Amino acid sequence: MIEPRFPITPDQIDAVVADFYAFVREHPGLGPVFAAHVTDWPAHEAKVARFWRNAILFEKVYDGNPLAVHREAGNVRPGMFDPWLGLFDMVLRRNLPPETAAAWSELAHRIGRSLRAGVVEKTTGADGIPRLR
Repeated sequence: MIEPRFPITPDQIDAVVADFYAFVREHPGLGPVFAAHVTDWPAHEAKVARFWRNAILFEKVYDGNPLAVHREAGNVRPGMFDPWLGLFDMVLRRNLPPETAAAWSELAHRIGRSLRAGVVEKTTGADGIPRLR
């Protein structure tokens, strides 16, 4: 068995994901982006929780492709990642001990940088200049 990246339970992951998406639905910039794609919030939250269980606990319960999903969404822009990560960090601090929140935040920011880079590749104009909004 592979040791988790940091100590956390599946229930804590579920709680963070649920709390995060409660805030996302109310966020003026992020809410409409998600609402354009998510029609079944419980199913979406369960899928995202499986993603995090895979990334943190190394459970083999997620088989999606987050980069492809974000690239193909059509309305995800590189400039949206900072507000997303800021909201996620706030939720982590609300729900977890400081050390666990910091460790998950570091992982989320690393993944966010990768996703942002992938979205930038998709949203670069013919002139080679990224469209950031």
